[in-house]
Amino acid sequence: MRFLLREIYYIVLDFLQGMGASCLFLFRLLRYTPTALLRWRIVWQQIYSVGAMSLVLIMVSGLFVGMVMALESYHVLVKFAATAALGTGVALSILRELGPVVTALLFAGRAGTALTSEIGLMRATEQLAGMEMMAVDPVRRIVVPRFIAGAVSVPLLTMIFCAIAILGGYYVGVDLMGVDQGAFWSQMRVNVDLVDDILKSVVIKSIVFGSAISLIAVYEGYYSLPTAEGVSRATTRTVVNSSLAVLALDYLLTALLFHGA
Repeated sequence: MRFLLREIYYIVLDFLQGMGASCLFLFRLLRYTPTALLRWRIVWQQIYSVGAMSLVLIMVSGLFVGMVMALESYHVLVKFAATAALGTGVALSILRELGPVVTALLFAGRAGTALTSEIGLMRATEQLAGMEMMAVDPVRRIVVPRFIAGAVSVPLLTMIFCAIAILGGYYVGVDLMGVDQGAFWSQMRVNVDLVDDILKSVVIKSIVFGSAISLIAVYEGYYSLPTAEGVSRATTRTVVNSSLAVLALDYLLTALLFHGA
């Protein structure tokens, strides 16, 4: 029993220390963000690297997610003769939950690991130490542009994911299942709210998710051990911690934004 309590104590202590160090690192990133935005070429290059290079994955995933949602929803709604509400069901499920969450998880697996491994390899090959010896702050020069790129890319990718997913649902519902095209779009237009379903669910959630994933990715890469094994472990921690953070933040944001708590 004593051994179990000691292990729990160390786990909680490590978690609190990691949270404290992450918050201090975030404050450091935010302090350098205004000056980093002036060097827009570097930020734009990173947006292309982590955002545009993830576009195909996001679009293909969104297409199939929307198709599956329409197929499953149709088989439920047809039992109640309510297939006209298929557009509403697909749109709300995509905009409120699946769009932001799935996009964030895909981004963490593709771009988050790339950010961690890139910065971690710079640490392992002593490039960051060399920059410090030349009086160049590696956080300002290397880390901040990548953090900004991740925070900007996720909202844009989420919007594209949602649009493609709704089009995929339209193809399955209207073209394959025979749902009336006018009913599909009119029901969606009436029941989807601009503030609750787009601004709160898509925009705010995606910004928070993107910032959290980018923070975890650059933090793990910057403080990874300067070995191949250390970079590998940091990359694994990025995927695990980002996934858990997205799911936890999704519940908290849903409870706060929609008064579900």
